[in-house]
Amino acid sequence: MQKVFDSCYEMDKRCYDEYGLSEDILMEHAARGMSEYIKNHFEPNSSVLIVSGVGNNGADGIVLARGLYGDYDVKLYMPFGVKSDMAKLQLQRATQLGLIVVDEITPCDVVVDAIFGAGLNRELDRDTIKLLQDINTLDAFKIACDVPTGILEDGRVCDEVFGADVTITMGALKKSLYSDSAKEYVGKILCVDLGVSRKMYELTSDTYLLEFSDMRLPLREQKTTHKGTFGHSAIFVGDKEGAGVIAGMASARFGAGLTTLITAQKLTIPHHLMQSDNLPTNTTAIAIGMGLGGYFDDEFLQKNVIDSDIPIVLDADAFYEPKLLNILSQESRKIIITPHPKEFASMWKILTGEVLSIEDIQNHRFDIAKRFSQLYPHVVLLLKGSNMLIAYQHKTYINPYAKSNLSKGGSGDALSGLIVSLLAQRQDTLSCAVNASLALAKASSVYKGASYSLLPQDIVETLANLEAI
Repeated sequence: MQKVFDSCYEMDKRCYDEYGLSEDILMEHAARGMSEYIKNHFEPNSSVLIVSGVGNNGADGIVLARGLYGDYDVKLYMPFGVKSDMAKLQLQRATQLGLIVVDEITPCDVVVDAIFGAGLNRELDRDTIKLLQDINTLDAFKIACDVPTGILEDGRVCDEVFGADVTITMGALKKSLYSDSAKEYVGKILCVDLGVSRKMYELTSDTYLLEFSDMRLPLREQKTTHKGTFGHSAIFVGDKEGAGVIAGMASARFGAGLTTLITAQKLTIPHHLMQSDNLPTNTTAIAIGMGLGGYFDDEFLQKNVIDSDIPIVLDADAFYEPKLLNILSQESRKIIITPHPKEFASMWKILTGEVLSIEDIQNHRFDIAKRFSQLYPHVVLLLKGSNMLIAYQHKTYINPYAKSNLSKGGSGDALSGLIVSLLAQRQDTLSCAVNASLALAKASSVYKGASYSLLPQDIVETLANLEAI
């Protein structure tokens, strides 16, 4: 788990004020990090085109050019000249070494975007857009310095964005790199230090990046157990019964001792699942909303769901039902909700009266998750998306591993099944959301089929071998 920040300004300032480091020293280390990546991945004499802007991000690119010069075929392109004092100093040093600045984009093995870094807060001008279009068409490995040009500081993207294979960010991770819009452009994200370790560089943060190493599978380490040891999950099956069956299969596969589908009709289901028209008395966790529709009457829901204190997962159709959303006010209850943006918009309007568009939510995902957590700090929110956000008690956790193969009906139902399984096994709510989301992402990452072919049952089957992967 790594800390994530809005910006690194205060931490850079700390290096200057407390550690006696200069801007020059930080820049040398930023360039060193990029240089080491290139030297570790590309043969000497490979051609490297560095496109530098007018400010300090451009200066990072100039320092990189100086560091590679002599071992690589380096071409430094500065279409807009230099403006910052540091960029001017670095250019002077580079030219004294013999580095020649080129006046056009040329074919290369590697192209480095050092035009704009973190903190971009305006749309790009036409000249920069044309420049990005030209370098994006290069048949070259693409590296972004700090943040790909065209990604704004709040994570929104401009009309044209540098499409990086790797983003090498400086000092600490930035939130802007983990917006859903940015995911298309950042590639693999690496962080390099700036002359001190990240432990010494970083300040406190309320946002964290999850890693697969944070995942804790519900492994059975006790020797004397029975099925009741691992809880009983109850999943309410509605009008679209397939959603509930998928959730039930995921729940059972992920370790719940018992899994019962609550339905008034007789279903044909896998033999390891049970079904009932009443909530079992030994239920330890509930999931409701997946394919629910208007299947259950209000009295049944009031008795078995709303008036209950059993830990609960709300998903899908639950976010359109005011009576079910009243559950969120139950501060002593363990509650996890898993909306996608459209469902969140419906829920938010019911809860607050404020109308949010899907675009509003997607453009401000971190702020939206934070606002929800301020209103309901006892509820775990898992906001679905290309990067899943988990908000709880004023902290936010990013799961960056979701792949596009999950973009298919049933994936969310499987996720709800994973969460309710862990909740039934008596994990705390934050751990349920974190571990289930990582398990879902891991299952999708190791799937061997074509990117379009992943089915919910593939996710369920893959769960059986996650420990060995």
